[in-house]
Amino acid sequence: MAFELKEISPISLEKSVDDYVLVDIRRASEWQLTGIVENSHLLTFFDEYGRYDLQQWLEAFEALVPSKATPFVLICAHANRTLDVGLFLVNKLKYENAYHLKGGIINWLQEGKSVVAV
Repeated sequence: MAFELKEISPISLEKSVDDYVLVDIRRASEWQLTGIVENSHLLTFFDEYGRYDLQQWLEAFEALVPSKATPFVLICAHANRTLDVGLFLVNKLKYENAYHLKGGIINWLQEGKSVVAV
């Protein structure tokens, strides 16, 4: 069975936010700059130089998303990083209910959705 990374719009996510584990993969400086979607788990993937520790990140991610069937939404600034990470999770690790926020937190804010400070 082939799984795919799905895109979720800010309005759809806002209506069904309790159905997903939210994982914001941006850096701390970005969270502080824009705020975060309420109840997001903060789990940086790429550092400011584009480096990452996949094993460490996956261990933390698996603690938040306990099964391959658990629905989750990845959040970044513009949906570029979440596209890369999400495709990896779907194609290589076979996660079944993977979403990423369309347009990232920037689109979320442009659509007037609320955030909380970090």
